[in-house]
Amino acid sequence: MGKKEIDDRFKKFGTVSFTAMSKVNDFIDYLEEGKVMATRCTHCGQSFFPPRADCCGCLTSDMQWFEVNGRPGKLMTHSLMKFGPVGFEDDLPYSIAVVDFGEFKVFGRLAPELSEEEVQAGMEVEVKANQLPNGQLNYVFVKKD
Repeated sequence: MGKKEIDDRFKKFGTVSFTAMSKVNDFIDYLEEGKVMATRCTHCGQSFFPPRADCCGCLTSDMQWFEVNGRPGKLMTHSLMKFGPVGFEDDLPYSIAVVDFGEFKVFGRLAPELSEEEVQAGMEVEVKANQLPNGQLNYVFVKKD
């Protein structure tokens, strides 16, 4: 019997990847294409971002992917990080935020080009795929044009 190939694409996500394998590894392929994707349950319609492979509402695994890029979201709160956990020390300072996209709320980083002066609760932002200097992938929030 042959050795089973391990799908560890998720190790490419984030500054420091804490999870190499996930049931939503296609998320990484989409990020590499510049797309930020979420999932929606085909049974109850609940949306998930970051994506999930299983619905916590109706416990089905019938999910469909949909694109989040270009959707406006409202910045709910943000914080400037001056101290980071192990592995994030070189990124400091950086800003984290929670954004409300209506169907779901998302936690993530603000794009480094956003200055502290222009960032305000209630402003419109959108999410975009981002490649980090070390080759890892993530998503960031940018000011809506």
